[in-house]
Amino acid sequence: MDNAALVNLAPLARLVVLGSVIALGPLAWVWMRTRADGAAKRLQVLTLLTLFLTFDLVLFGAFTRLTDSGLGCPDWPGCYGSASPIGAQGEIDAAQRALPSGPVTQAKAWIEMLHRYLATAVGVLITVLALAHWRLHRRGERAAASPGWAAATWVWVCIQGAFGAFTVTLKLYPLVVSAHLLGGLALLALLAVQADRARRRSVAVDAGLRRGLVTVAALALMQIALGGWVSTNYAVLACRDFPTCQGQWWPEALDFAQGFALLRPLGVGQGGGWLPFEALTAIHLAHRVGAALLLAALLALSWRLSSVVALRRLAWGLVGVAAWQLATGIANVVLDWPLAAAVGHTGGAAVLVLLLTALLGRTQGVARAGRAPRAAAPPATPAVPMHGAP
Repeated sequence: MDNAALVNLAPLARLVVLGSVIALGPLAWVWMRTRADGAAKRLQVLTLLTLFLTFDLVLFGAFTRLTDSGLGCPDWPGCYGSASPIGAQGEIDAAQRALPSGPVTQAKAWIEMLHRYLATAVGVLITVLALAHWRLHRRGERAAASPGWAAATWVWVCIQGAFGAFTVTLKLYPLVVSAHLLGGLALLALLAVQADRARRRSVAVDAGLRRGLVTVAALALMQIALGGWVSTNYAVLACRDFPTCQGQWWPEALDFAQGFALLRPLGVGQGGGWLPFEALTAIHLAHRVGAALLLAALLALSWRLSSVVALRRLAWGLVGVAAWQLATGIANVVLDWPLAAAVGHTGGAAVLVLLLTALLGRTQGVARAGRAPRAAAPPATPAVPMHGAP
């Protein structure tokens, strides 16, 4: 397909209708479950279900990327101008015959379009959430989260849709694909804030612990970005052994300059040639170093959090996800990047985002134990006093 046909909006209306039909299933389930409850309760259940489906979307996006199906349909938003691979069967067969191991096959086209269908359905659900928050606000009723969170989520899912389009039209440009991954996790965080506000009270913690939590969250963001950069540049197998890399603790041949040059097409190095293997090794090693730092920080934070009774379960959750990420990360290297481990590694990153979002939302720092934080207005929810906080 030539560049002029990379964007073909002819099937857009049909895709929106199809996404709306898919979204009717979750919406009907929410209505049946909450038909005897008020609008605020119904909104809470819909938020939780949308969060769950968005988590699934993040995993399916990883599956799409890891099966090399990101260009299974080389145009956007449809597939060769059709709303499904059924209508594009002739074009897909021709592309598959020309290059059997290439980016376009029947299986890859279906994987790519299923991802787009699910993304459209999630977009419809987020739109319904935003409209429901606006309606409650107009009626003078209070929801667990302010309408501003729902509006911000709706804006963000539109931005995510644009990045999804750029992923295809820019031919898996690494910076765009990495930004699309981070955007999906940010969407999870936005929904998690709305879901969590209806369920928990805030917990007062020592100001030092709060600063540590913010620091670990920043480290996690950097490490997830590094992980996305490893995946989108296919640098996982630059080191096939562990804990060493290519039989050395620190290989001599490393090219960080080319490895972390952001504005370049996939696989292209300086001067237009192939990206050197030394650059892929540098990307991989940077991720390993970041993983070691984040693992230590997560364990230290979990130990501090475990002394606060109200946060103990979340602390153990951090320990569990740290162990999961270590196990799946090592498996990706020594087992030749198996699909299950690779998707599971992305899932672990998503769970880490949810846990850290919950911790950031549920805690508020105080100067010392037992002293409420100064504020111009009283908090919206009562704070739970610390129990044994250091």
